[in-house]
Amino acid sequence: MFYARASIATLVAAGAAFAVLGLGTAGATVRATAHSPKGDNGTVKIHRSTTPPDDPRNEPKVCGFYLVGFHFDGGQQVTWRIVSWPPTGNRTEVLHGTLPLGQDGHGRTNDLKLPNGHYKLYWTFNGENGRAKQKVFWVKCGSTGHPTPSPTSTASTPTATPSASPSTPTSPAPVPTPVPTDLPVTG
Repeated sequence: MFYARASIATLVAAGAAFAVLGLGTAGATVRATAHSPKGDNGTVKIHRSTTPPDDPRNEPKVCGFYLVGFHFDGGQQVTWRIVSWPPTGNRTEVLHGTLPLGQDGHGRTNDLKLPNGHYKLYWTFNGENGRAKQKVFWVKCGSTGHPTPSPTSTASTPTATPSASPSTPTSPAPVPTPVPTDLPVTG
């Protein structure tokens, strides 16, 4: 019986030691992942044109809007494109541009406008270790189908490609079909 108690006591002590070591290892794992390596460590959001740029929310239902990036590597150059998306679109590109992020890894586009419809954003950058960051969103404005004018910002103007003269985002001719009255949340 003495041997059985000693064995049980040994097992309990060993289990406690294992639990302590296991927790120590888990803590080390958390610390190791708390600081992301360079590359895919940022996030992109869709904001209404009236939302402050430091607001971390994503707003997937907008009229006038802008794109904002948080927590990327300082000075990264972003290339973005927006395509019309089912059920109202046919996956054609409707808008694109570039955006240099600040040294703090933060940046935003000027205010953007699109016809009512469903869209998908693709956000790519140098140092990307996977696929483009993506957001799906709805544009729904008043009964006219056109966004109301929004105040302009002092952020850099999105451009299609670097050139000697400034350029603005382009919108090809295809227009998405009208948006249903009750919009589902996607993305």
